[in-house]
Amino acid sequence: MSEKLLCEILKSSRKDEMYLYIDKQKGLSSVPDALMDTFGKPVPVLTMILTADKKLARVNAADVMDAIQEQGFYLQMPPAKEAYLLDVHRAQAANRE
Repeated sequence: MSEKLLCEILKSSRKDEMYLYIDKQKGLSSVPDALMDTFGKPVPVLTMILTADKKLARVNAADVMDAIQEQGFYLQMPPAKEAYLLDVHRAQAANRE
């Protein structure tokens, strides 16, 4: 694995909190069409030099770099929504009515 990677992070136009990490120089060429159909129009968020020890919010940078090297991209899925949060929201909404 290379020590550094010029990484572009794109967010999904269809799914909140879904991000695609790609090699900036290779672009989207390695991303399957089926994934792009689900992902929607990619919206550029950030371009950065990624190193294995870089701190990222919800993913391990070394895992991202490995995935980009092996398959050409890394897909970060939205975090799982806790069922009780939905229940809390529903309860608050019901109390407002």
